[in-house]
Amino acid sequence: MVLEFADRELPGGLVLRVRREDDAAALAAAYARNRGHLAPWDPTRPEEFFTEEGQLARTRELLALRGLDVALPLVIADGNEIAGGMDLSNLVRGAFQSAMVGYWLDRDHTGRGLASVALSALVDAARDDYGLHRLQAATLLANHASQSVLTRAGFERIGVAPAYLKIAGRWQDHVLFQRILHD
Repeated sequence: MVLEFADRELPGGLVLRVRREDDAAALAAAYARNRGHLAPWDPTRPEEFFTEEGQLARTRELLALRGLDVALPLVIADGNEIAGGMDLSNLVRGAFQSAMVGYWLDRDHTGRGLASVALSALVDAARDDYGLHRLQAATLLANHASQSVLTRAGFERIGVAPAYLKIAGRWQDHVLFQRILHD
């Protein structure tokens, strides 16, 4: 099964859509352009990650996971450029009906509410199109901007997970958030 996702128009002519193989060059350029901006919030990346070949391989991996109904990799497109990414991952069906949410924005697109609008569109799809019950997200303790995005999208803080993810080369505590989509 493949999770269908209709393109969503965002402010400023941007579009939230499914990641494609032909995005590889634009993704590599976006990640290279935002390397310093994203470094404090991301895992340590190998050099290949910042290349077109690395992004093509990663895109193929993510699209294969989409085909297994366990992920939905999206990009925020600004014409032929990539302004950010958003995804559902670790999608679990059965009694759980839950997924993790992740996102990032190009440094030139931050501070304008774009992440909140895109996240709200993804929440609507998770609830209405995929029948998910719950979404979860995690942020570093100091990532107040991301915590604000989650709060504006109706997520609630549910706790702190010690040494949750290895970010910027070390295991770091994260604030956990969830949003219940169905009663």
